[in-house]
Amino acid sequence: MDNTAAPAAGRTRRNDPDKTKQDILAVATAEFAEFGLAGARIDAIAEKTRTSKRMIYYYFGGKEELYLAVLERAYQRTRSREDDLQLAAMPPADALRELIHSTFDYDEQNPDFIRIVIGENINNAMHMKRSAELNELNISVIRVLDDILCRGYRDGVFCRRIDPLDLHMMISALCFFRVSNRHTFGALFRCDLSEPETYERHRRMAADTILAYLTQQA
Repeated sequence: MDNTAAPAAGRTRRNDPDKTKQDILAVATAEFAEFGLAGARIDAIAEKTRTSKRMIYYYFGGKEELYLAVLERAYQRTRSREDDLQLAAMPPADALRELIHSTFDYDEQNPDFIRIVIGENINNAMHMKRSAELNELNISVIRVLDDILCRGYRDGVFCRRIDPLDLHMMISALCFFRVSNRHTFGALFRCDLSEPETYERHRRMAADTILAYLTQQA
């Protein structure tokens, strides 16, 4: 009798709940980005993560709760990226340029994030409004920008006054549009916004535009 398979068969499989949840969130992000909340299927997410609907419901409670967890994870990742930049240690103009470049790169590399945000806007942010975590989480970027601006005014680097929330909107607009509208823009004008030369030019333009606005007298 061959007993070579006995140890493997008898070995207890270790569960890693955190990894399982992260795997589910990653697959759910792609599913919600592709099909929206209404069209996404828990069955498909379960199949792709080799788990079960029951397990997904156990961890997240339901489809809408999973969707909200995906939104929270997406914003957690972008806010964590900003923390990793250590902008407080940089001169204000350099810190702002680095933040703009980082946002530009993140949006390019995470089109699913852009699509989910578009979908949530179509739904009037009805799910975001349920999340106290998102409200607190996203105020951090306003604090970061406020610190950069205050240091810039103090050092005489920036001369035009701007509300940090307005500055955040400007950065988001310049970085978000080229990803959210790349297909329609590309079809209308026969261009590829992700082509390396174009990408680098627009990346530089975004930072130059905002810094020029702040460093010139009104």
